[in-house]
Amino acid sequence: MNKVLIVDFGSQYTQLISRRIRSLNFYCEIVPCYKKDLYEFSKNFQAIILSGGPNSVHESGAPTIDERIFSSEKPVLGVCYGMQLMSHNLGGRVEAGEIREFGGAEIKILKHSPLTDGWCDEGRQIKTWMSHGDCAKKIPDNFEILAISENNNIAIIGDEKRKIYGIQFHAEVDHTTNGNQLLLNFLTKIASLKPDWTMQNLIETKTHEIKNLVSDDDIVIAAVSGGVDSTVASILLSKAVGNRLRCIFVDTGLLRENEGDQVQQMFQKHNINIDRINAEETFLHELKGVSDPEQKRKIIGRLFIEIFEKEAKKYSNAKFLMQGTLYTDIIESVSPNGSPSATIKSHHNVGGLPEKMNFKLIEPLKDLFKDEVRKLGVELGISDDFLKRHPFPGPGLAIRIDCEITKEKVLLAQKIDAIFMNSIKEFGIYDQIWQAFAFLSDMRAVGVMGDGRTYDRVCILRAITSLDGMTAKVYPMTHEHLEMIANRIVNQVRGMNRVCYDYTSKPPATIEFQ
Repeated sequence: MNKVLIVDFGSQYTQLISRRIRSLNFYCEIVPCYKKDLYEFSKNFQAIILSGGPNSVHESGAPTIDERIFSSEKPVLGVCYGMQLMSHNLGGRVEAGEIREFGGAEIKILKHSPLTDGWCDEGRQIKTWMSHGDCAKKIPDNFEILAISENNNIAIIGDEKRKIYGIQFHAEVDHTTNGNQLLLNFLTKIASLKPDWTMQNLIETKTHEIKNLVSDDDIVIAAVSGGVDSTVASILLSKAVGNRLRCIFVDTGLLRENEGDQVQQMFQKHNINIDRINAEETFLHELKGVSDPEQKRKIIGRLFIEIFEKEAKKYSNAKFLMQGTLYTDIIESVSPNGSPSATIKSHHNVGGLPEKMNFKLIEPLKDLFKDEVRKLGVELGISDDFLKRHPFPGPGLAIRIDCEITKEKVLLAQKIDAIFMNSIKEFGIYDQIWQAFAFLSDMRAVGVMGDGRTYDRVCILRAITSLDGMTAKVYPMTHEHLEMIANRIVNQVRGMNRVCYDYTSKPPATIEFQ
């Protein structure tokens, strides 16, 4: 089987490279740039990609790489920082650019190459996604400049004889026009690899890994929320351990309307035992008076573990805990490989478990994005209607309710969400939207209802399109649809008198408000 090695220098887009490559049906692995004996490890792979990263090659302690990688006769593609490091280590010169390039940027192809074949013709321009301050001012010997940016910065370099290339933009990001073609060119036309990796391969690999990890006498406990992620993870795990899987569903009371019952029915349908713990009063009590979203997340995470720990004691021979953590959870909380990427916000199921719990953690989906999880679910036989559900945050409505959480606010948020979801399904646009939800603001506004003055709550609707949650664009909801939804919310939910629509993309915003 063909194998691609991705060396992670701390970019928040590193896993996007992996996702793109897997979508092209090539197997790949990500390793941190500081991995011991990286050069020896790389001998097991047929191609190498160096990721971007937040550092400058001139910084003290900046990540580097064993230079033997470049003389190993294996094809190498450097992306952003990877290209800068390549240039720096091979005798070129990297400096701070006179003009920094962030966001969309046009580049011009100066010379045809196997890397750009069928992607952009010589002399033509194409849109890419930039994110860098430094740039290569002088390229190493035997390299050619293949493309420049509109600011005359070097955008693509290549040494065709040694099959080493560098790009100063992120082909893995959706905003680069047809970036998959450029990656495919590197893998097929430069590295001469064949696409032989499928989602079924992933199931077989994960099942094999779990069977090797969990002995025949071990019990695995699954911490489930009833969402797509934990459900897919549970069914995948059940293929490996069978009835030795025990699912514990901590119902926080912060789920969508009627979701607790739906969760229970879903697991029973797939013949997976599930213990449902009604902990609504406990969570609401602990969240009383708490407004800060990070504090809410930490309280929910702590309570979840405490309640889970209490229930898990029923299984004295349980050694493992499964969580449905995705890569997008990890990358916004901590660097998945210990590389110097930035923490954006904490997630309730990220960061490990207290040592006193004496469980080893199994996260079979931790290197997957949401769209990959859905594809995996299809292979596992999960219904299409369930898999197409929009993402829902682990802390639930606690981070879709502004300021303090109360039972009254939870009921309002559930009703608003139900109206919003039912409406976009009725309009036939639910599947066009990657994620939609309503945020219950603590702000109040003056209104007029029945010839009387009201002073009630405001909610903010959000609907976005995205491929993987790393970037997002606003869904272009029509004025007619927005007006109908707003009317329904105000008329059907007592205590609401104003509805707004959020037009902010990611970046600069995150998808959720909190």
